[in-house]
Amino acid sequence: MSTAEITREKAAAHTENWRAQFHKDEYLQRVRPKEFHGYLPNPHRGTTTFQRFNGDALYPGLMWDDSKGPLEFLPFRGVPQSLHNPQYPDTTLSYCRWLWSVIEPEKGKIRWDVIDGALEAARVRGQTLQLRIQPYIGDDMPAWYWNLGGKADPKSDPKRREPDHNHAAYLKHWGEFLRAFGQRYDGHAVLESFDIAYGGPCGECGGNTTRGTAKKLVDVYLKSFKKTQLVSMLGTFGCAYASKNTEIGWRADCYGDLRSEGKGHVPDQLCWNHMLDAYPKEVHENGVADTWKTAPVTMETCWTVGYWESKGWDVDWILEQGLKYHTSVFMPKSSFIPDRWREKLDAWDRRLGYRFVLRQMILPLEAKPGTKANFTFFVDNVGVAPLYRGYPLALRFRQGKQSEIVKLKAAPRSWLPGVNYASGSFAFPKKLQRGTVDVSVALVDEKTLAPRVLFANQGYTGDGWLPLTFMDVV
Repeated sequence: MSTAEITREKAAAHTENWRAQFHKDEYLQRVRPKEFHGYLPNPHRGTTTFQRFNGDALYPGLMWDDSKGPLEFLPFRGVPQSLHNPQYPDTTLSYCRWLWSVIEPEKGKIRWDVIDGALEAARVRGQTLQLRIQPYIGDDMPAWYWNLGGKADPKSDPKRREPDHNHAAYLKHWGEFLRAFGQRYDGHAVLESFDIAYGGPCGECGGNTTRGTAKKLVDVYLKSFKKTQLVSMLGTFGCAYASKNTEIGWRADCYGDLRSEGKGHVPDQLCWNHMLDAYPKEVHENGVADTWKTAPVTMETCWTVGYWESKGWDVDWILEQGLKYHTSVFMPKSSFIPDRWREKLDAWDRRLGYRFVLRQMILPLEAKPGTKANFTFFVDNVGVAPLYRGYPLALRFRQGKQSEIVKLKAAPRSWLPGVNYASGSFAFPKKLQRGTVDVSVALVDEKTLAPRVLFANQGYTGDGWLPLTFMDVV
């Protein structure tokens, strides 16, 4: 069997007589697009904004606000002149969280307008939205909750009336809220993920829940969200319980913490911190070491990246650990990235989640409409995780204004980091006319067949399809 190489550049120069560079006995062509090393605006991976959207100003200095998600969205009727922020990575993700008392200020009267507004704001700014509803922070449970029988944790500080999560009132009212939320938003196209934040301040640590209560609360999330990606909180019993479902991701909320001050209790440099003590232990105990193969991992900074710099922490080591945990999403609180670390963070961001380089595709030089045509490809995932969504691999055949799209039998969701190879056949479109056809490739939306994921290759022309080569229709 004889084959030959062809590049897109050479083919473009010989559109009408592109076969001239092949020997008459050749019938296969190898296509090898050049790799692109810059930023790609791909979905479901990378850095997120926090309580903000693309184009918004960053928090000043080293500050941020965990509790105050956006409530007004008039500015989002228009798109800013630039969605790029010179002190922050480009992003296709936003992360917002609100207090329960804000979203349900009266029993049963849920502020759907806030969530609807945030989802629309993210869409307009080219983002999807990660979301968390927090039961409380401090003493700010919904006032109506106490009036309807809610009880405080007897062990909590009287000045901070924290709820008893094991009480029937909490299971009832928090559960009803989650069910209503899931009924309205489960599967929403812009809702990237929803945090399993079932108890404790910020919904992060599980609070005073017993194991039995944690199971019941996690089950409410699992039953209420069948389509939207759920993300559990590392270090909680709920995370260990949820990990039995391999489609549930996890997040860690103090990434980068390398605190070193012993404060007179232990020698400096030998005190407890998240990076050396919490994460290795909790990943092991929660049983999530291999979760990344089927569900995403999110890392939220401890303090901010600027704070890391002020403390002199080893950013190279921190970032390296993030890759070892196969992180897909990074949330640095919409706080500035120090100038001297920006290049490092941008390079690291490009490795988060998936990044597909099409190294080679083999196609026939010609085919007859309605017949089977063979293909072979080699995709190199140079990221650290797979793509957790089912976007089919497709070829587009275009003649003038006519386009025919064919989905290939491939499984991009299974493309783990490293070499991914597949071969098969497809039906060459019946509507193509005798002559030359332009061939492009993309990962597309299952329903609309519009391109959704860009390959890390050069040659894009703006429509999301990566030009490959030509074929003759015979």
